[in-house]
Amino acid sequence: MTTAALPLDLYKANIELQLRLTRLLQDSGRQWLDAIQHTTEEGIAETTAEIEGLLRTSNWQSLATLPNEAFWRLFQQRSGDVQLVNQIALKNQTSFTTGMQQALETWQKSVASAVGSAGNAQPLQDMLNQWGTAWANTVQPAPAKAAAKKA
Repeated sequence: MTTAALPLDLYKANIELQLRLTRLLQDSGRQWLDAIQHTTEEGIAETTAEIEGLLRTSNWQSLATLPNEAFWRLFQQRSGDVQLVNQIALKNQTSFTTGMQQALETWQKSVASAVGSAGNAQPLQDMLNQWGTAWANTVQPAPAKAAAKKA
């Protein structure tokens, strides 16, 4: 492989990384939507059952105790919902992080392969070294820059 193909190979590696990251984001969004839909359906079913219970009540005393009973029942249900959402969040974040790590590892291997198979990769290495030096200068802490200017 020649150095002429190197830009194309690097471009392909970057496009593949973008595609994988986009899929990860879409999967994560779909998982959140599924969780929200499930929680909403449970809430609707619970509210429907509560309203039907109110319609079947035939005396005032049982109607008077319903708000207190409903409060504690809903409080316990929502506490369970919070735990479920936390579990889903942890699962989604773990899955996303693992997928991102794999995508970056694949990208790194593709770039290393493209650079390694380009034959004489020294010009690219020189460019990367220059970029690294320039980057280090821009992120240097302010006190170090001030001391360097005084010298």
